[in-house]
Amino acid sequence: MQQSLQQAVELALHDDWDGAHEIAQASNEVTAHWIHAVLHKIEGDEWNSRYWYRRTPHEYEEYADPKAELRAIAATLQGGE
Repeated sequence: MQQSLQQAVELALHDDWDGAHEIAQASNEVTAHWIHAVLHKIEGDEWNSRYWYRRTPHEYEEYADPKAELRAIAATLQGGE
């Protein structure tokens, strides 16, 4: 599962919202919910984004830049955080 979540982050970083969303939506892991939250933040769907953040230990306001947040998720997935 970690590998597919890393792929979702890479897709999102390369602006493939749909591909990343499909992977994140298929998982019930907390990190997938975090990715899902960021994707909806990027999309501008704040209500839905906040819904997914509530399923994680993270906050909507924690990162101003979604790309920086995606890089933080990637580091977490790689054991760097």
